[in-house]
Amino acid sequence: MPSLSANSIPRGRRGGFTLLEVLLALAIIALLAGVLIGGSSHLLGEQAVTPHDVFWKAVQEARKTALKSEQEVRLRFDAQKKRFVLLDGRAPSRLAADGVTREEAALKEFPVPVPEGSELAIDFLSAAKGGNMILVGGLMMEGQPIPYVTFYGDGTCSAFRVQFVRSNGTSTLTVDPWTCAPMLPAADPNAPATP
Repeated sequence: MPSLSANSIPRGRRGGFTLLEVLLALAIIALLAGVLIGGSSHLLGEQAVTPHDVFWKAVQEARKTALKSEQEVRLRFDAQKKRFVLLDGRAPSRLAADGVTREEAALKEFPVPVPEGSELAIDFLSAAKGGNMILVGGLMMEGQPIPYVTFYGDGTCSAFRVQFVRSNGTSTLTVDPWTCAPMLPAADPNAPATP
């Protein structure tokens, strides 16, 4: 039986993969990765959307729009239609068909999901210390909400807090005016020290 050596194998039949085989394997891997990533994002996207989620989405869009246009953009909450509305900060408002109320051209709208049988009120509050605060049921609450908040072309926004009042309670978020991101609550000086 003759032994085969590396020199006796014909040149076209040496071991290894052809370029076509490598490209085909890469295409199959890419296809599988696309299916897996698309499927997992679909599963994650089916989580219940909360008013907080819609608020942060509206804040991100307002900041992005202000940065792109390099102009002021306003964000307000339409209590009747339960939605956040982005407005051009420099566009003048016009009288509505009733001749009394003013209409502003909306750049984008973000509807807030409200479950059946529940109430939701969202107010923008000034972040200034010592504003119109009142004590309601042992909680300090803002007495005078502001109609809108402004996002500027340099990526900053007016200092504000947002208050979500639902039938099951109230929550307030403070927004950092430099980053337009949530501010962490201050540490409680009365909390026990952790080891």
